[in-house]
Amino acid sequence: VQLQAFGGGLVQAGGSLRLSCAASGRTFNTYSIGWFRQVPGKEREFVAAIGWDGGTTDFRDSVKGRFTISRDNAKNMVYLQMKRLKPEDTALYYCAASRWLAATGRLQNYHTWGQGTQVTVSS
Repeated sequence: VQLQAFGGGLVQAGGSLRLSCAASGRTFNTYSIGWFRQVPGKEREFVAAIGWDGGTTDFRDSVKGRFTISRDNAKNMVYLQMKRLKPEDTALYYCAASRWLAATGRLQNYHTWGQGTQVTVSS
């Protein structure tokens, strides 16, 4: 599977963005998909994940209640809806695929990464 993330941009604090992750390949629905983010000088961190059928999800604590994740296996797409954005959400966001069927937040479980899309939240 190959992944491409897009939808980032510049938004004011309190605003919303929806990131999309487009996947190629006929086996998309056998992977869980995660979103991670990274700022310069810091390690990549888990943001959200969704299981192969959308039945399981996981979020880092700081985005719970603000971010939602969904997938459309018919379209090979995963979406990260981000609301009430904060300046600390500013980062390069990546989507990644894991052979784990359930949502997983462990970076080591992901084997395929897309290129990042920049999200900048101004105060």
